[in-house]
Amino acid sequence: MEFTVKSGNPEKQRTACVVVGVYEPRRPSPAAARLDEASGGHLGAVLRRGDLEGKLGQTLLLHQVPGTLCDRVLLVGCGRERELNETRYRQVLVAAAQRLNEIGAMEAVSYLPELAVRGRDLPWKVRLAVEATEEALYRFEQFLSKPERPRRPLRRLVLGVPRRRDLPACEEAVAIGQAVAAGVRLARDLGNLPPNVCTPSYLAEQAAELAGRHPACRVQVLEREDMEREGMGALLAVARGSRQPPKLIVLEYRGGGESEPPVALVGKGVTFDAGGISLKPAAAMDEMKYDMCGAAAVLGTLEAAARLRLPLNLLGVVPATENLPGGNATRPGDIVRTLSGQTVEILNTDAEGRLILCDALTYCERFGPETVIDIATLTGACVIALGRHATGLMSNHPPLAHELLAAGRTAADRAWELPLWEEYQEQLKSPFADMANIGGREAGTITAACFLARFTGKFRWAHLDIAGTAWLTGERKNATGRPVPLLTQFLLERAAAREGGSR
Repeated sequence: MEFTVKSGNPEKQRTACVVVGVYEPRRPSPAAARLDEASGGHLGAVLRRGDLEGKLGQTLLLHQVPGTLCDRVLLVGCGRERELNETRYRQVLVAAAQRLNEIGAMEAVSYLPELAVRGRDLPWKVRLAVEATEEALYRFEQFLSKPERPRRPLRRLVLGVPRRRDLPACEEAVAIGQAVAAGVRLARDLGNLPPNVCTPSYLAEQAAELAGRHPACRVQVLEREDMEREGMGALLAVARGSRQPPKLIVLEYRGGGESEPPVALVGKGVTFDAGGISLKPAAAMDEMKYDMCGAAAVLGTLEAAARLRLPLNLLGVVPATENLPGGNATRPGDIVRTLSGQTVEILNTDAEGRLILCDALTYCERFGPETVIDIATLTGACVIALGRHATGLMSNHPPLAHELLAAGRTAADRAWELPLWEEYQEQLKSPFADMANIGGREAGTITAACFLARFTGKFRWAHLDIAGTAWLTGERKNATGRPVPLLTQFLLERAAAREGGSR
């Protein structure tokens, strides 16, 4: 998909389709009003007839509009102007992209970035137009023998801006949007793959391919024997029930100075989670292929950062394994020694994500990271607490938490902070080991983060629980690619602050 920006009046665009917004009730946006004036009131007459009310997501395709040079005009309902926020703006963009893809236009000029979105400037609206369009057109069809593809799909979208002086900032916004969209697409593709394809070894291969695409990246993969020598007893305990060999994938991106400490991203990579001996219920167990979406988000974020050539050093660490029952599987009641030397009594083998992450977090210490963020589909309790709209956030460093929350708001990929108080640590007590791997039903998301916090005392750390946001369920089942936009925005702001401080 090709995106460009251009200044100019909508009636002068020689294109297959011009896209403009209409507010409710039947009130043209500024771009639509310019088209109406050029057409001698044609659009106004159509709206007065009631063909389009302007309700959010409505579309109406007009042919041969007088006074214009385009083949067609697509009117898109935007709802009430004062209610047009980030979420509704995204819905408008998605509705337009889907309709354009259906009508065989192949290319179009969209003036939707001119819409007034509360608190958002033009480059932000341009960037979101790129990301939302790519999201709307995404299809995962690798395993369909006869995929349903439009005969003439949308291939090029020009985003109209009011003035020529807006072009440089908006061209940069397009580049950022395309990089984020590429990262999201990679994360979605990996998440949507079936678990018989996306194994720990496959994830390692994808990391190697990413490093091959970008000269600033390099990859190292630790095998089972390496983990045994290191003493990663928690990670290896999870892998014992599977015939697939576990992998610890270490992907570095070197965009900063040689001595600059990296920002580390640690992604949970359980490529299928049956729960181990603590077997999950059969209903919707197929969705446990998505338990590696934290790993997918790490790879997607590094893909976006490498495309943008961010002046930062990044470290991606992915502990990858399956969690299956078997004759050699870890049992409830087993005690393991982690890489940190701390011991864990495993009371529930389905609380496996924190076990593989704790060894990966300890492994990060040797790189002297500036900041560590782990990303994991960790607890069903997070879905109960926050639903599927917000990612759960906990941190041992309040300024880092504030950075991530702000990045989520900017990227329209929001997170919500939960407490990480010392009182919750009491729930992890074990009479036989340094800690248990579960803390009971109450505050399950928080106690899971409290477990991880015991392995993060040497660095600034944040935990993102994406159990509710990493994929959609039911008929719309699909990986979302979240929180790649949040993480990329966080890195963009880190890079901007570093460049500003070096001047």
